[in-house]
Amino acid sequence: MFKQFIKDKNRKKILFTPGPASLSEENIKNLSPAFGRGDSQYQSSEKKVLNLLKKMSGKKQIVRMQGSGSFAIEVMIANFLYGKVLIINTGYYSDRLHIISKNCKNYFKYIKKIDTVNWKKLNKVNGNYDWLLCCYTETSRGLKLPIKSLYNLSKKINSKLMIDATASFGLEENHHLANVFSYSSCKGLFGLTGASFISYDKNPSNEIKSFNLSLLNHKEKKMTGPYHSIYSLLQILPKHNDFKQAVKINKKKFMMIAKKYLIYEKNYQPLICTAINKKIYSKKKGVVLYKTREKINGSIINHLGEVHLKRKAKGKILDFLKIK
Repeated sequence: MFKQFIKDKNRKKILFTPGPASLSEENIKNLSPAFGRGDSQYQSSEKKVLNLLKKMSGKKQIVRMQGSGSFAIEVMIANFLYGKVLIINTGYYSDRLHIISKNCKNYFKYIKKIDTVNWKKLNKVNGNYDWLLCCYTETSRGLKLPIKSLYNLSKKINSKLMIDATASFGLEENHHLANVFSYSSCKGLFGLTGASFISYDKNPSNEIKSFNLSLLNHKEKKMTGPYHSIYSLLQILPKHNDFKQAVKINKKKFMMIAKKYLIYEKNYQPLICTAINKKIYSKKKGVVLYKTREKINGSIINHLGEVHLKRKAKGKILDFLKIK
């Protein structure tokens, strides 16, 4: 009965959006009442989840918080960024990084200067910066920036590297090359919405006089935690590679279907989505297409809609799409 319930829910909404992923049994079968502080069952579960995420991230420290990926980005920027900052402009979500950075510059005064550079002009970047900031995967354009190139650029300009990994963590490789990065529970981790995380090695030097934006307050768990999101990840993470395989299967099949229309070459192709220079539509009831945040000459299809099938996925939902 439970499996049929999940099957029926995923039939009613067939998602081609960049997250959350399709609903899986693992998302909900371990849910339990939780009251956080003093709840030994929950504390044990959270410890297991955070240890698994530490291993995935390659970082020594992790802080969890209740909130969206954007909230984690704001906490990360407020606590870590200082001095001269260079932001790589890739689209809607890098614009958000710029907005948050400007706000933090005005409020907390640690950031002294913010420059931007278009992602196509990185070979022209010179000078010295304290921080390089970017989106690893920009879902508003269906674009991935090669992380080794980002790392090499940070070394060239003598900066630390900060990454918005909301759409990349759990899907792309080598996040450990960044000094600090943030992400959420519901995209490449395939969990329920509500949890976000910051992974890093060295503690930040900024002293933030804001209760909600203080990394230390979240580290010391002074706010209500993302209890049910953590419980969902407890079941998901040990099987993460099986779930990820469903994304790979969908990506590979769509790349074959739309190979004549791909906007970006292989190095710039993210696992989570694919951008093409044609319009996509569907007459199938329940299909939810992605309305891009950025104006592009074409469409973006995301590949999280069969995650619940794990390795049994065959990309059948792609048959509901038409290219014109």
